[in-house]
Amino acid sequence: MRIAYMGTPEFAIPGLQACLESGHEVALVITAPDKPQGRGRNLQPSPVKQYALEKGLPVLQPTNLKSPAFLEQLASYNIDLQVVVAFRMLPEVVWSMPPKGTFNLHASLLPQYRGAAPINWAVINGEKETGLTTFFIQHEIDTGNIILQEKEPIYDDDTAGSLHDRLMLKGAEIIKKTIEIIHTGKVDLKTQANSPDLKHAPKIFKEDCIIQWNQPAEKVRNFVRGLAPYPGAWTSLGGQNFKIYEVQLSKENKNLLPGAYYSDQKTFIHVQTADGMVEILELQPEGRKKMLTEDFLRGNRI
Repeated sequence: MRIAYMGTPEFAIPGLQACLESGHEVALVITAPDKPQGRGRNLQPSPVKQYALEKGLPVLQPTNLKSPAFLEQLASYNIDLQVVVAFRMLPEVVWSMPPKGTFNLHASLLPQYRGAAPINWAVINGEKETGLTTFFIQHEIDTGNIILQEKEPIYDDDTAGSLHDRLMLKGAEIIKKTIEIIHTGKVDLKTQANSPDLKHAPKIFKEDCIIQWNQPAEKVRNFVRGLAPYPGAWTSLGGQNFKIYEVQLSKENKNLLPGAYYSDQKTFIHVQTADGMVEILELQPEGRKKMLTEDFLRGNRI
């Protein structure tokens, strides 16, 4: 089969590698346009583009997926199957083009956690298990018929970052299996069930990352690890803004108002929640690098 691969961030690189190792031809890679980054605002290619160019693959970077010029160009490649990992929403004219269809890899056990940030929300919600799903794209986002699913445990010390890295590597294997299933025609599709109990995974914005200290301590801990290392939970303490990357439950309980804190100004900062305290282990003062709390307190007071 001739495959077109669509993806942008680092998470999508192992999937592209899997396509290259599948025994089929990766005829085309489609990724986001180069974006300005850093202080110099110089244009930088996406991680997927960098990898594709290293492998000598043709790359398209459309700004408009419905433009006649792009659609004509895409059609000229005579693609049999499209594989999508961490890319933007596709119009029907694109996902319906190849005869073998277009499948997407989603980092959850669909239909749970449909949306842009399934890894973050699974950890934030204290889930003990998540996984990966491949499905054929249909009109409504993340609702298509399921091809394969594989489960992955969420450990108590997992962050969104550590879970992301495991799912990224595991995703490559499920992509290989899915391609082979489609190639052999042994596809046993499962319809996604809809239920009012489904949990969602919407895109996370800065205002969503503020720590709510009036929540129970365990919920605060899950919130912090579900946003670590990116985009990062944040709060204000002593008139300073901090990103908080790691906390642990504390045996201390001063029965203060939620959000109140105390510190020995040498090694620890404890913050009151609804039902106890948490100790901040790793933080990042505004405009500075990430550091351990004791390193921060070595030269600062709070």
